[in-house]
Amino acid sequence: ENTSALSYDVIVVGGGPGGSTSAMFLSKKGYSVLLLEKQKYPRDKICGDAISGKSVGMLKELGIENQIETIDHAKVYGLIFSSPEGKMLEIPFPVKDGEGNAKPRGYVVRRIVMDNFLFQNAKKMVETREQFQVNDLLFDENKKVIGVKGMDLVSKQEMEFRAKFVIGADGAYSVVATKTNTEKVPEDHLCEATRVYYKNVAGITPNIEIHFVDSVMPGYFWIFPLENNMCNVGLGMVRSDRQKKGVNLVTETEKVIAEHPLFKERFKNAEKLTDIKGWVLPFGSFKRKLHGNGYFLVGDAASLVDPFSGEGVGNAMTSAKFVSEIIDEAIKGNNFSEELMAQYDARLWNEIGPEMDTSYMLQKIGRHKWLLNLIVG
Repeated sequence: ENTSALSYDVIVVGGGPGGSTSAMFLSKKGYSVLLLEKQKYPRDKICGDAISGKSVGMLKELGIENQIETIDHAKVYGLIFSSPEGKMLEIPFPVKDGEGNAKPRGYVVRRIVMDNFLFQNAKKMVETREQFQVNDLLFDENKKVIGVKGMDLVSKQEMEFRAKFVIGADGAYSVVATKTNTEKVPEDHLCEATRVYYKNVAGITPNIEIHFVDSVMPGYFWIFPLENNMCNVGLGMVRSDRQKKGVNLVTETEKVIAEHPLFKERFKNAEKLTDIKGWVLPFGSFKRKLHGNGYFLVGDAASLVDPFSGEGVGNAMTSAKFVSEIIDEAIKGNNFSEELMAQYDARLWNEIGPEMDTSYMLQKIGRHKWLLNLIVG
């Protein structure tokens, strides 16, 4: 391959929702993009699988919203909360004026399906390489990021690619964030969670369920409906709290399902489809610096998970939109100043900041059982 062919406007590291969406937005603006993904699609991602109204809004902007009906999904119209004392509360999602009630405000789509859907759409628009592991960044003499190096995991060939910008969309353990010495997300802004798939759980409605169960306070247990009578079940807790309390999340998940008065009957005749798996979510209650000389971070790499709901896909896709706008302005105006790069953080936080602050406040309220009982009551 001749070396000039290995240079792009933008290299995106990671093909999840943040990466695939960044690639699509940039392609729509006419830029050459290389999207690198270390796994082979379709691949699983451990998650609650909820696709919020915010995500649907981004799909609309990309022009692929209607296609979501063609992939495996469940529609959700609202939210069920339960308090530690067991009171239930159902809240329908707000319907925007003139939308009528027919339109779901959200979906639940298994990430093995959703991420593949986004990646395949990106693949139609940009150059992609799967099973390519980025191990390091390329820097010039001014410490500007000018590309990536890594390995094709199939051929074991080492390769380098260059670009005007590199986007780190490579998740909670981002190589791009690590290699640029981005400040680590502290333990009390990381969430640890489990996920298991079940079939035929009783009493499932077209709502996502969030249950504030005593044993995992301040955290929660969830049941989200999926297609074919399946559902996504799991629980999450802030890492520092889990460590303090010495909770084993896998054991605790099993215990809540088997013994909790709200759930044991519902799960009695249900079929467990997978093992309980764990993962980490970096919360947006901690503000990382999301840009530097020649690079940006989006999605989980940017620590944008909602600190109350645990939802990350919507904010990942939103960060992708903002990063594509900044890159567009930079390249068009031939302006690579810190001043313009910093606009990415500023505009993104202007959009998602108020919601993050509210969620962080709710997470703190969630530390007080009496307060949760009171609010849900």
